Amino acid sequence: MDIDELLDLEHHGWRSLCDGTGGNFYGSIMTADGVMVLAHGQVFDRTAVVASLNDAPPWRAYEITDERLVRIGDRDAALVYRGRAYRDGEEPAFVALMSSVYTRAGDVWKLALYQQTPVPQAG
Repeated sequence: MDIDELLDLEHHGWRSLCDGTGGNFYGSIMTADGVMVLAHGQVFDRTAVVASLNDAPPWRAYEITDERLVRIGDRDAALVYRGRAYRDGEEPAFVALMSSVYTRAGDVWKLALYQQTPVPQAG
């Protein structure tokens, strides 16, 4: 288990959110019973994630920093990091602490749980 493997998946996910293919990406990588706990206080199952991302405006750019791997077992791990994402226009950056829990299914990683905790903006 290597942090680079999971970090590559996170980057792939963010790139899909930037290019409008997030629904396809997350539909393929999430476990059947996987969920996303989002900053606006909702929990989406895989079906809701795919539907919402198909209609979501794309992100213009993103950054991942302060990443760390939390080993849960031989086949499970969490990636925790600070994410910062930007949409077009004057909207301020979305900044949150994020965690993605992955489980190994055969020879591929599957996303079981993703959670966002917003970081309050100073000012």
